[in-house]
Parts: sequence; C-alpha cells; structure tokens
Amino acid sequence: MTEPIQNRADAAPQASASVKRDPRIREYLVPTRVVWKSADDGSSVATPEKLLIPGSGQVTLSHPASCVMRSTTSKPGILLDFGREIHGGVQIAVTDLKPVGDRGKTVHLRVRFGESVSEAMSELGEKNSQTDHAVRDQVCEAPWLGTVEVGNTGFRFVRIDLTEPGAMIALHSVRAIYLHRDLPYLGSFKCSDDRLNKIWQTGAYTVQLNMQDYLWDGIKRDRLVWIGDMHPETSTISAVFGTAGMDIVPSSLDLIRNETPTPAWMNGISSYSLWWILIHKSWYEHGGDMGYLKQQQPYLTSLLTELVKHIGPDGSETLPEGRFLDWPSSENKTAIHAGLHALLVLSLQAGADMANWLGDKPLAAECKAGVAKLKKHVPDPNNSKQAAALMALAGLGDAAELNRKVMAVDGAQRLSTFYGYYVLQARAQAGDYQGCLDAIRQYWGGMLDMGATTFWEDFDLDWMKNAARIDELVPAGQVDIHGDYGNYCYLGFRHSLCHGWASGPTPWLTEHVLGVQVIKPGCAQIRITPHLGDLSWAEGTFPTPKGVVKVRHEKQADGSIKTTFTAPRGVKVVTK
Repeated sequence: MTEPIQNRADAAPQASASVKRDPRIREYLVPTRVVWKSADDGSSVATPEKLLIPGSGQVTLSHPASCVMRSTTSKPGILLDFGREIHGGVQIAVTDLKPVGDRGKTVHLRVRFGESVSEAMSELGEKNSQTDHAVRDQVCEAPWLGTVEVGNTGFRFVRIDLTEPGAMIALHSVRAIYLHRDLPYLGSFKCSDDRLNKIWQTGAYTVQLNMQDYLWDGIKRDRLVWIGDMHPETSTISAVFGTAGMDIVPSSLDLIRNETPTPAWMNGISSYSLWWILIHKSWYEHGGDMGYLKQQQPYLTSLLTELVKHIGPDGSETLPEGRFLDWPSSENKTAIHAGLHALLVLSLQAGADMANWLGDKPLAAECKAGVAKLKKHVPDPNNSKQAAALMALAGLGDAAELNRKVMAVDGAQRLSTFYGYYVLQARAQAGDYQGCLDAIRQYWGGMLDMGATTFWEDFDLDWMKNAARIDELVPAGQVDIHGDYGNYCYLGFRHSLCHGWASGPTPWLTEHVLGVQVIKPGCAQIRITPHLGDLSWAEGTFPTPKGVVKVRHEKQADGSIKTTFTAPRGVKVVTK
C-alpha cells in the first residue's frame, strides 16, 4: 500500500530559473447577448439565448443542452457579444454531438473573433481581415462530453459555425476566457460630467488589457513592445496603478534596451530611443527608485552622448531615417522635423535632470549645451498639431500662440489617438483647459458613441458620418467604421480597437482637472492645482509610493474652488 502524501513540500515540482509564473489570472465571462444567428434554411440553431445564463462550465450527463446547432445542407452559426473588449480566448463546452463519418466523437467548429461585429462576421481577406499577430479565424475539433479552448487575441465578439453538413452539436456553454493582470485601481477620477468619467475609466481599462506578458501596444495587433507608444501607457499606469510593484514597465523598457545596443535605434525608429529617455524620467519622478535608475546609467550615458552628435552646425536636429512621430503626420516631412527637433530638446533636458540625479555633472552639462544649441533653431510645425504641441512643450515657441494658430483650430479635428495626449498637454500649458475638455468629450467620446469599450489605434471624427456602431450589424446604406476606414498599416479590419497609446485623457484628467502634479522624485512633493473649466466638482485619488492621496474640488457660487485633500505621511502637498 502506498503511503499518501499529505502537505509535503516535495509533492510539487520546484521552481527553477527556467520557470516563470504567469502574473495574469483567468476569469470566465458569459455572453451578454446573441447578436445574430443563421436563418433556419438547411440548418437550425435552437435556444441560443440559454448561453447567456451563468452556469458551472462543467459538462454533466444530466445537464440539458443550452444551444443545439444542426446542419443539413448549410452551416449554422451564432454571433455572441461578451459586452466589452477583453484579451484571451473562448471555452466551448459540449454535452452531445453527431459527427460526420468515422472520425470519432468530435465535430469541426469554425471560431471567429472580432473587435467589432463586422470583423467577427468577415471572411479572411475581406476588408483586410487578417490573422497576423494573433489568429482570429480558425477551425477546431470539439469533443463529445468535453471542452475545447480556442484563441489568444483581443476581442469582444465571437462567431461560431458548425462546418460539416449532416453534423449536430449540443452546446453546454460558451464562455470567454478573460486573461489579464488583476490590479487594483489605486487612482480614480470622478466629476460632474459622466462622459469624462467614462473616458477616464476607458483609458485605464485599455492600458490594463495591454499589460500582458509585457506592456503591449495592442491586444489583437500589435502585441509588441513599442517604446514610443509606451509613454502614454506609462503615464496612465502611474496615474491609475502607481509605480510600486509595476515590474511590467521596467521589464518592457529593459527588454528593448537589451536588444538595442547603441548607436542602434529602439524599434528601428530614432524618436523611440528619445521616448525611452522620457519614460525613464517620468517613471523615476513618480516612483523614486534610484537603484533602478542607476541600472540605466551606462546605457543612458551612451545614448545621450550619441544624441548630441545629431545636432547640426545651425542647431537643427539631424536624426537619421526611421523618422516618425505618428501615422497621421507621417507624410508631413516639415512637421516631422519640427517634432523630432522638439523631442530632442525634451530628451536632452530630461537627460540633464537624470544626469544630475545620478551625480554625473559633466554629462548634465553636455546635455544642457545641446539644448542651448538646439534652441537657436526654431522649426516650422507646418500646421501640424502634433509638431506644434511638442514645440510648445519644449519651449520652442509661445504655447498660447501655437495653440491659437495651430492646436485649437478646428477643435478636435486632426487629432490622433497617440499624439492627442501631447496636444492636450500643450493646450493646458497655454491655459486652454476648457478647449481640452471639449476636445476630450468630442474626440475620445466619439469612440464611445460608436460603441467602443476601449480606445482605438486611430480615429477621425469624419468617420462617424453615416457610420454604424461597432456593436451592431451594419445596416444597408451605412458605413462600416471598422472595415471601411483606417490607413497605413492599419487598413480595415487590421485596425486595432484596443491600443494603449490612445489612453492620454486618463493621466491628463488626473494631472490637470484633479490637478495632481509630481514636483519632487518619489512623490516626496506634489502640487494640487485644479482646473475645472465648466465642471462643478471633481474628486479622485492619486497613487504614490507612500500611499494614496485623496482630493476633492468644489466650485463655489462666486466661481472660486474649494479644495480638500488628505495625503500619506512623507508626501508634502503644495497648492500654489
């Protein structure tokens, strides 16, 4: 008789250096509605609405089927909505089936994922429907009295088709496998405008979904670490989750650093090496982790020394090819030069600050000299809101004038989801807080109006004209906003509808409406200066390494603002 093993440490395999525990959790979500089912014409789909009833997920011999799909001459199908964008796959549980032929007790199901209804209903190749980065259209075998798990992508909608004439399948349940990092929202934001509240929350959720193995840009596409795209994401993480324990940001920064020895450029884009510097500065300001900053010193020194070499005799930046700001500005070479010139100023200013914190006075002086030389040349933004914003932030022009002449023109038109964050920052620097609130409501709110639950890779207000929402079948005569639009690398259904770089309003609302700004590294000192615009009140929380700051602002009858706050010990608060 074998002696049972009880509570023995050696009963489980021991971890080793080659084993990494997944920081994510799995949760199961039940569909919220049946969007579509095929007509009973050579096939049938019975009681699909029963799939919306929460259950155990465990197949049993006595459980009646929730949904029965039968095929005679055509392929029956259903389209399910899980209520919001998620990352993961789908679990299909089967109580009974009728296979075709002698293959055994399995049937073939075709499973299609979509970030929109129209994407989930599309054929491969239709409107640039693809399976690169993540397979979103595949055929699987479903077993009798068992389950099959399919997919590893970003989606909200799932279409399931029985592919073989003469087959039958009885579905016990169809549950989404929601794979994510289970993180508390330490930061929060609420105000008198529910639209802004939802925008803040949507930006936070968009970034949370992209916090997978590393900090990705998109959960369907691109499931990659793009350093420049990380800057808005990192700002959102600092405002929502805080820096304490957020290993995903350092691991993502270090991944690309280790793969990009200088003088190579991160992700093959010169500006993305500049963003690496800017991220490190803001990450240290919030978290105050000198040990981690010191780990960057050799690479940082090498990179800053290389950047100074890319200043021409006239003070103009001379960064090499791979010159990129964002996609909407990618054909405006004059604007790209202006933006890169401003980014180089900002990066060398940040480099000087970090060199001083690290005690490297000669490097700080070299960076400051580079900034002084660059400021002798003032480029032309060429009517680009992106370039004008960076110039204002870099002190290469008067922010109010740049706002009046470029950034505020046409309101939220000609924004981009990535650089919209910097336009908001620059317009705030110009004092145009009301203009920022209006733009946030119109632009990011426009995505919500079209059914978004996460923010998109790109968006244009003109796309909304006669367009159907992404959560409905496109009616005849209306535009498919997902399949019919998009540019450059994101044409049609390749367009990502969950992109972390689009989360800018979340940190912006925290910084400028709630008014919390970090003054000294590690949040040793913060400033609270609200800008309510047309709001009557705002309140929220802000995470610091020492605890959470709580803030509330109320507009008084005379227009003044009454502010109350509490802060943890070790965080000094100034209000001027």
